[in-house]
Amino acid sequence: MFGANWRATATECVTEQPCDALFPDGLSVDRAISIAAPPATVFGWFCQLRVAPYSYDLLDNWGKSSPRERDRALADLAVGQRFMNLFTLQSYVADRHITLRTPSVSVTYAVAPEAAGSRVHVRVRFGGPRLVGHLIAIGDLVMMRKQLLTLKELAEGEHSAQRIG
Repeated sequence: MFGANWRATATECVTEQPCDALFPDGLSVDRAISIAAPPATVFGWFCQLRVAPYSYDLLDNWGKSSPRERDRALADLAVGQRFMNLFTLQSYVADRHITLRTPSVSVTYAVAPEAAGSRVHVRVRFGGPRLVGHLIAIGDLVMMRKQLLTLKELAEGEHSAQRIG
């Protein structure tokens, strides 16, 4: 299916994620990216999703720019917090994953060490009718690709600045 996978390996696509239990029969799509920054830095940028989507701000953030500096206070997580104005924090493990939910969508942002950096694997589960999930997955691919590339740029920039400074 077009839009079901962006850069995720075959192993990542079959690895169980916390969001799978929320909609076990739902349509599943996977996105992944390697980031040249440690998992703790990447996870800190996941926490930034509490205040902005980091995708196409004109479309999904009412034209307001997503912050380009990390607010470390946003890493103080609690189940039930709002993320990107749409999602609720369902579960998390610090420096490993956050799992978010709406009534019909669940998503896990997972990070793991990879060489000198990190590997991010995001799984989205659509709980509604499969046809609707297929259609939403195409739009999600466009938006999440931008989101992951933006988070990569910000995490790598922060990590690079820390090494220099």
